[in-house]
Amino acid sequence: MKTLVEADFERAAKFLKVDVATIKAVAEVESAGKGFYADGFPVILFERHKFRDFTKGKYDKTHPHLSNEVAGGYKQSSRKKFNEAFALDPDAAMKSCSWGKFQIMGFNHGDCGYKTVGEFVDAMKESEGKHLDAFCRFVKANNLAQALWSKDWEGFARGYNGKAYKKNRYDEKMAEAYERYKGNVS
Repeated sequence: MKTLVEADFERAAKFLKVDVATIKAVAEVESAGKGFYADGFPVILFERHKFRDFTKGKYDKTHPHLSNEVAGGYKQSSRKKFNEAFALDPDAAMKSCSWGKFQIMGFNHGDCGYKTVGEFVDAMKESEGKHLDAFCRFVKANNLAQALWSKDWEGFARGYNGKAYKKNRYDEKMAEAYERYKGNVS
C-alpha cells in the first residue's frame, strides 16, 4: 500500500492550480489523513441509505442495518457492513461506500475516470496515488477547482460532500486544516 509523498501532492496541486496545503487539508478532513487501514484495505464508509437507493429498498426489511432510508448506523464497522452488502449485491455495495484518502463515493466512479465501479474499487485498493488521481478527476469533472483555488471552503464542501456538509462542519474543518498546512507547506 503506497502512501503519498510530497511530490504527489505537488503534482495534484499543479494539476488543479492550487497550493499543496489545499490538497493536504482536504485529505486530512476526508479521512483523517489515512487512505488505508493497517491491513492494507482502503478506508471506507458504508452509507446504508445509498445501498437502499441502489437496491430499490429490496433489503429494507431483511437487512435494515444495511438498507435504510435514514443515513446512519456509523457505529457499526463499515467493512463488516460492506462485506455483508457485497454478498447481497456487489455493485450496489461498492457504489454505497466512500473510498480511500479522499472518500469518494463509489457511484462517482465515472467522474473519476473509471468505466465501472469495480474498476474504481480495484484502483482504490492499489495506492493513495490512485486515490489522489481519482480526487483530481472528480474535482475537475464537477467544476470544484475554482472553489479550491479561491478557498471557498463552503462552496467546495457543498459540491464535494453534498448539501448536508454543514452537519459535519466540512467547510470549517477544511479551512482550519488549510491554515495549519499553509504555515508548513510552500
